[in-house]
Amino acid sequence: MSKRKHGAAKARLDGPPAIELERVTIAREGRTVVDGVSLAVEPGTIHLVIGPNGAGKSTLLSAVLGQTPFRGQIRTSFRGNGVVGYVPQTFVADRTLPITIAEFLALGRQRWPVCLGISRGARARIGEILERVGLAGMERRRIGELSGGELRRVLIGNAIDPAPELLLCDEPATGLDPDAVLELDETLVGLRADSGTTVLMVSHDRAQIRRIADRVTLLHVKVQRTGTADEVLGDAASERALS
Repeated sequence: MSKRKHGAAKARLDGPPAIELERVTIAREGRTVVDGVSLAVEPGTIHLVIGPNGAGKSTLLSAVLGQTPFRGQIRTSFRGNGVVGYVPQTFVADRTLPITIAEFLALGRQRWPVCLGISRGARARIGEILERVGLAGMERRRIGELSGGELRRVLIGNAIDPAPELLLCDEPATGLDPDAVLELDETLVGLRADSGTTVLMVSHDRAQIRRIADRVTLLHVKVQRTGTADEVLGDAASERALS
């Protein structure tokens, strides 16, 4: 994988926000978990959301995906391929499920069911995906045999092919070793630079936040602060949230 310089993007895209939240409120079991959140994610930027456990970060991403009911408004603006990629925080794989990495990645990448075989075109794309996430040659490994970090790499590879216009990631570095986290950061920076991908991501990793974030939002039910990584991480509340 070629090395890229991490850091904030300079050439952001013009136009309306890629994601705009206006007074978004979410309640679960009678408890408000997200309260009146207004937030704009500019197109072609990497916007990280931080905060303590239970702050509403994953719930907010779920609402943007349309998976969680909310009050208020969430608007998305697409100008390219309209593809949305998603890396979940947790993905429980049935250890007895007889499906290989190649078959998993072939789902949605060919016209016929994978039980009838994988097309030549899909195999080529799968090879490229696995090379990109450091799993080259592992096409025949079963999903249930993978370590947590290996499964996380497969999920990341699945989310970034084709290059999405919008990528939502819920702590995608979970289970990855330090070298793999750096590779993930390179991939995100590369998507932003090469494809104009907008990234909205939850993270707890101070080093990662400083490496790749254009903007950072501290969330604890409400938006506590939004700014650059240096501005937000220098705040005492942010330090407590990441401790």
